Formats: sequence, C-alpha cells, structure tokens
Amino acid sequence: MNSMPEHSPPEKCQVFAHRGANREAMENTRSAFDKALRYAIDGIETDVQLSRDDVTVLWHDRFLDKIGLNGKHIDDFDYQQLRALINPDSGSESIMTLADFLREYRQRCRLLIEIKNRDWEPVSRHHSKMRQTLDLIGNDPDRHMLVSSFNLASLEYAHRYRADSPLIYNFETGQTIDDAHELLTSHEFLHGFCLPIDTTDQAIVDLLHDHGKCAGVYTCNSDAEITKALELGVDILISDVPQQALILRDR
Repeated sequence: MNSMPEHSPPEKCQVFAHRGANREAMENTRSAFDKALRYAIDGIETDVQLSRDDVTVLWHDRFLDKIGLNGKHIDDFDYQQLRALINPDSGSESIMTLADFLREYRQRCRLLIEIKNRDWEPVSRHHSKMRQTLDLIGNDPDRHMLVSSFNLASLEYAHRYRADSPLIYNFETGQTIDDAHELLTSHEFLHGFCLPIDTTDQAIVDLLHDHGKCAGVYTCNSDAEITKALELGVDILISDVPQQALILRDR
C-alpha cells in the first residue's frame, strides 16, 4: 500500500458528458462536444478506436451501422477512407482523430479517453492505441486527462510504457467488490475505477476512497441514477444528459 493517497476527491462530483451531448448531436463529433460545452460540464468522455492504417479515431462501436455501412467495421478502412464517409446525422462532419480532439478540447475541460480494446483485435493494435494516446497526451501534471479501458492488460501495458499516466479501470457489470479488493492489491498503480451505476454501492465507493482512488460511475441518465451517484459521493459521473446531472448536483 502506498504511504500517501494517490487521489484527493474533488469538492463536488464532476459531471462528464458521455461522448459529448450525444442526444443533441451525433456522438463523438465536434457538434456533440461543442453542444456539451454550452453547459457548465467538468469534462467530456470519448472513445478511441484504430483505423486499418493505425490512426487513432473517435468511434464507440467496431461497426459502422450508424453511418449506413451495415456489417462494415471501423478497421476495414484506412483513415482517408473514413474521412470520406460523411455522417448524415452530424452536420457533414468527418470522423474525428484523437489528435484533433486533443488539440481542440484539452484546454477547455477535463477529458476521459476510453481505449476500446476488445478481444476481436490483435494485441499489437491494443498497444498501438495506448502508445499513440499517451504520446499525444504528453505531460499532464494537473491530470486533467484520464485514460480508461475495460481491458486490464492494456492498462498494465500503458503503465509500463508511461508509469505516471492516470489510468482508470472500467468495471464490467458482473464484477464485484471482491474484484476491487484484489485489484487494489495487485494493481496499485491504477488511478481509479469506473463502475456501472446499477451495481455500485456505498461499500465499493468507500473502499476506493479509503485507498485514495478515484471513483467514477457510468452511465447515469435517469434522475434516480444521477441522484444515487451523487448520494454515494462519487468523484466522476458520466451521463448522456449532463445538463440534468448538473441541475441535480447543484440544486
């Protein structure tokens, strides 16, 4: 156990817009991010995938059904091809690269960047995504940019690659406080955990705080979910309706 906590909870819960204001514009686009920033949000959560030619781009699913390419994958296309796939729901915006996203938004709010590393993709591409993301973030002494993943091996690799990076492990719904106890011993380097709101309780939030770790929850959209997260005293609340979360938080 570290002699001093790695994390000091903020004075109040930080509200992060899930893929931007995704109910007002196509998710993970400039329009969604800009609309989210019209509210007094604390941060933006977004997702990183890899094009066929190894460019980090913002996209949540592997599939491209959202732009009418049913059955096609994000990794079926090079970046220049993806740029030409105009999304009809996003004001003629092309797919955004992680580099462009960081250049435009890192000075405007906190960022939570989820690396979408799943079993369908070779580990070499998992590593490439992590390296590129950490290299693009560079030095961030104030820790305004967090990197998360459901893939624990990817976070282990990221820690080896850049030991000072604040890394968040995303819990699956079936994981429990017993898993948290084990990880707090075996993976002390983790900055925190992001938990599904449905299965999060006071015990696991208190456990993380007792170990000096950040406690985040996803995805809080109903008033009941938002209120639960606030009453639990979490540090980060991720929501598709950040404006509603802000109202309830600041009431």
